[in-house]
Amino acid sequence: MTREQPDQAEQTEGDEIRSAAEVLPPAPCPELDPERMQERRHHLLNELDALDGQRSSHGARWTVRHRAVALAAFTAAGVTASVLVFGPGGADPRPDARPTVRPASVAAVRLLEKAALAEHAKPAPLYAKGSYFYTRTVGHSTALSENEDGGMDRSRTDEDMEQWTSVDGSEPTLQRADGEDTLIPEASRKGSLNAPTYEFLAGLPTDPGALLDQIHEDAVANHGPGSDSTTGPDQQAFVTIGDLLRATAAPPGLTIALYRAAARIPGVITVPNAVDAAGRSGVAVARVHDGERTEWIFDKSTMRLLGERTVLLEDGSWGEAGDAVTSVAVVERGLVRRAGLVCEECDSGA
Repeated sequence: MTREQPDQAEQTEGDEIRSAAEVLPPAPCPELDPERMQERRHHLLNELDALDGQRSSHGARWTVRHRAVALAAFTAAGVTASVLVFGPGGADPRPDARPTVRPASVAAVRLLEKAALAEHAKPAPLYAKGSYFYTRTVGHSTALSENEDGGMDRSRTDEDMEQWTSVDGSEPTLQRADGEDTLIPEASRKGSLNAPTYEFLAGLPTDPGALLDQIHEDAVANHGPGSDSTTGPDQQAFVTIGDLLRATAAPPGLTIALYRAAARIPGVITVPNAVDAAGRSGVAVARVHDGERTEWIFDKSTMRLLGERTVLLEDGSWGEAGDAVTSVAVVERGLVRRAGLVCEECDSGA
């Protein structure tokens, strides 16, 4: 596969930005006041000057056009200098940087920033000691099994489930599926990225760069060189953030940081039209890996997360191109006093 020429890459990204603009409403939260916007603008200019110095030392030149494009993206999306800006080819010019695909598209950065601002506008939840975070999801996954003839059979697994996660981690997580209850004892007070508790999440950094570094470090340890994983660290970081956004109770500020950390992952794009497992239409942030596209689907009006799905981009053992091999939608979520209760005023995500 050949690298896109600069003009082709810019045209592709321009088409994506226009498509996203057609489906995305204005951010459902107040604009920044002029003083804060000016502070962010000055900060971005300082970062561009620093980047200009780095590029000059490697023989690259930061053109007036590049600076104008960066400032336009800043003004349109309200994004801070945390967004990384690369040259037309999409590669980081630093000799010590790890090889990457193109950075997150401008359209994806804008969509994730809208989701972050929508989250910022929500009132902070009040977590009482001993309470549980309740989530009800619907959906399906696909499994492969070898048949008697040596071929592979596909089967569809129901993923409808209710889950109660102890906010302070003092009790195990309760999962209910098909009328059966299961306790997950490893979801204890200590917690981890794969089995997070509120206290564990409270210890994570809310700076997007530092947060992504920690998530990426864990991804490298489990999915990097020397492991049997074919997922890869960048894709695993995207999957981990999606899991944290979909199924956990996060402290104020962390969800915002997760959206902004995702905007730093290379290869993140947008899908203007996507449908979740509950049949709700939305707009998606996505990442393509190994012939599959992992999508986070957002409501177009509120920018709240509806669900996640994985779509095949080519025919194979798992199905035909266009099939959603995994699709899970969050239909209810909220705080309850104890495990087994359903929240009275759940957030449906829409």
